[in-house]
Amino acid sequence: MAAAGRIVVIFDFDKTIIDCDSDNWVLDELGATELFNQLLPIMPWNSLMDQMMKELHSQGTNIDDIVAVLKRTPIHPRIIQAIKSAHALGCDLKIVSDANMFFIETILENHGLREYFSEINTNPGFVDAEGRLRIFPHHDFTKSPHGCDNPCPPNMCKGIVIERIQASLNMEEKKPIIIYLGDGMGDFCPSLKLGDGDYVMPRKNFPVWDLICKNRRLIKAEVCEWSNGEEFEHVLLHLVSRISINKNNNADNTAQLHSDCKLQTLMQGAAHEAFSQTLSVPR
Repeated sequence: MAAAGRIVVIFDFDKTIIDCDSDNWVLDELGATELFNQLLPIMPWNSLMDQMMKELHSQGTNIDDIVAVLKRTPIHPRIIQAIKSAHALGCDLKIVSDANMFFIETILENHGLREYFSEINTNPGFVDAEGRLRIFPHHDFTKSPHGCDNPCPPNMCKGIVIERIQASLNMEEKKPIIIYLGDGMGDFCPSLKLGDGDYVMPRKNFPVWDLICKNRRLIKAEVCEWSNGEEFEHVLLHLVSRISINKNNNADNTAQLHSDCKLQTLMQGAAHEAFSQTLSVPR
């Protein structure tokens, strides 16, 4: 087996870094959920989000109103600290998300986190010349499907994104170790792309956790679950620490890592409720 290189941590965003779906959060806060739900059966999600931004703009909602809502997005303080700590320990941090660039960057910048991420892969989102927020799909499914048979949305296969990241990492002399964190069905496909020596951190009792539990034999990476902000920080930093020790000692402690992952929920018993305490800017 090739010598281990640097640690690359790849995060989903909605319900992983933040404690909500950013699209739903914005629509709820701006009073647009009812119209969204009416149109959802007949429009693709990304196209509908773009249409909703048009509707809100026509009603007088400006970009500052959207930014103000995004700044109130709930995020657990231990997740903020975990991101900063992982970066300080030398990890390369990336995001692969089915949210959009404007939402993600606005939230990260509000918490002083944007600079910690070397790469964000998501749906394009930007303010046009008229001051309206535009949202487009990461993959233009109107021209051709992405061809993945896993439960990926038509606008984005995260597995394809992970393969591209892996291809770029494989050019390095030492094989980097990937830690992937996610919660949704779309995070199952990238989990399948990870190999021996990598780690996947599914959010327990969320869709990706259920899929991994039902298809455990398909997952080559070590599975280390988490439920809330405290466990997110504990498991991630524990993995980073142990991987670093293994690299420095040139020793294989895979069995110990596996045991620690299985025991982490018991160690975090006091933090039972998922994201029970969130950091949110008062309205």
